Amino acid sequence: MHLLERLFYQRAMFCRYDVRRTAKLTKKLTIALHASGDNELEVVDPETQQAYVVVAADIHRQAMEALRRQQDREAIAQGILEMEAGEGMPVDQAWQLARERLRARKR
Repeated sequence: MHLLERLFYQRAMFCRYDVRRTAKLTKKLTIALHASGDNELEVVDPETQQAYVVVAADIHRQAMEALRRQQDREAIAQGILEMEAGEGMPVDQAWQLARERLRARKR
């Protein structure tokens, strides 16, 4: 995956977070969260045994933004390595490819 493809993909994944799907904590979970000092609380889905961590939304957003920046830096570094190895493509060609893939997704 080339640099622009990685950046588009990462941005698309980052933007899928939808705040309108916010669930309300039960009274028991609220008490447990406050007892943890409002830091983080690990909870387990009893049906799947999948563990989740409940953290404040602003902390989650900051962490996701930091992760996105780190991924962007890594993608840029990888893109530079690819370019230096002669694996890149001209910017105009990369943008054209990105536009074509976006149009294909919308269909």
